[in-house]
Amino acid sequence: MKSVSEQLDLIRRGAEQIEPLDELHRKLERSFRTNTPLRVKYGIDPTGIDVHLGHTVPLRKLRLFQDLGHQAVLIIGNYTALVGDPSGRDQTRAKLTQESVETNAQEYLEQVGKIIDLAKTEVHRNGDWFSKYNFLRVMDLCGKITVQRMLERDDFTKRYKEGKPISLHECLYPLMQGQDSVEIRADIELGGSEQLFNLMVGRRLQQDAGQEPQVCITLPILRGLDGHKRMGKSLGNYVGVGEPAREQFGKTMSIPDELLKEWFELLTDRSAEDIARLLDPDQTHPMEAKKTMAADVVTFYHGAVAAVAARTDWEKQFSNKQDPDEIPEAKIAAAKLVEGKMAVCPLLVEAGLAPSNKEARRKIGEGAVTIGPDRRKITDPNESISVEAGLVLRLGRKIVRVILT
Repeated sequence: MKSVSEQLDLIRRGAEQIEPLDELHRKLERSFRTNTPLRVKYGIDPTGIDVHLGHTVPLRKLRLFQDLGHQAVLIIGNYTALVGDPSGRDQTRAKLTQESVETNAQEYLEQVGKIIDLAKTEVHRNGDWFSKYNFLRVMDLCGKITVQRMLERDDFTKRYKEGKPISLHECLYPLMQGQDSVEIRADIELGGSEQLFNLMVGRRLQQDAGQEPQVCITLPILRGLDGHKRMGKSLGNYVGVGEPAREQFGKTMSIPDELLKEWFELLTDRSAEDIARLLDPDQTHPMEAKKTMAADVVTFYHGAVAAVAARTDWEKQFSNKQDPDEIPEAKIAAAKLVEGKMAVCPLLVEAGLAPSNKEARRKIGEGAVTIGPDRRKITDPNESISVEAGLVLRLGRKIVRVILT
């Protein structure tokens, strides 16, 4: 096991807040002295099935604790997911069913297993305890926090001032998350920066239960491909951990240069000195630094060989203006052609390159659409295209080869 100072240096890297830091130091010293692993908790609500790089920031920190010899405890919030975490939200979340939550949970675990060692992880569903609560137990839990304290949350304060609804069941969420810490006797809990209130409720409930309170460590919210908003599938600015290597590489290459430092620190294990070298334009060209970042992402999820292949394909397509060796196929029904042609906007939608005719028209206006071996640029959104088997369509960094069915 590494020394306490070495562990602290690694844990503090990329962390936004550690509350309280002196308690973390004492816990680590006791753990080192007694050779007793700390219990490090992270909870996820399976509200969807796509894990993206933004989700991996706290998961990577959990993996670090595993590498340092501590016990990772993963909470699958199959009951908290039914409530919906109000953190950072300006409206009540949509309700989910228990069946959909459990389906999502299975897919979550498969993807999370790419980041942490599930074989060495305690995995609990919080429904294991909350499903046994009667109404008196729920009232007892509710009595452990005041309405005034709950309204101190930034998101609730904002909604209250704006006259937006705050459902009563949402107030249960931080109590349920805190009770999870009591149930598994957490020493440390990890969460995003917007989670601090919930994590601190866990400290309070542990104290009420006669337990040593957990240390709360929050991690920054990863900004997505646009360089501004938090990464999210609904915003279309995400890189999924389950995506193919070439897709991960290409998406990462699209991030603004100013995100590189943040991404290197939060998504890789590179040293501060190595990151400084990569970000120094006198030592490394920004484009080369970005290729390194993209290769690091792909290597972590697909391996070094896949990263080399993805980089080679990207360079052929964008640096050398050549098509990659492997091009995804897009099936187009021949019955939808009129005299062998199709209007370009519906064609892009049918090929999966654009979500709608409106978006296709916008991309054509931006000059982002080319076709065929000569890479002819499409400038007229009303043009009809001759569609033959093997036709290559390109929209930005997306590319497909048409297969007629």
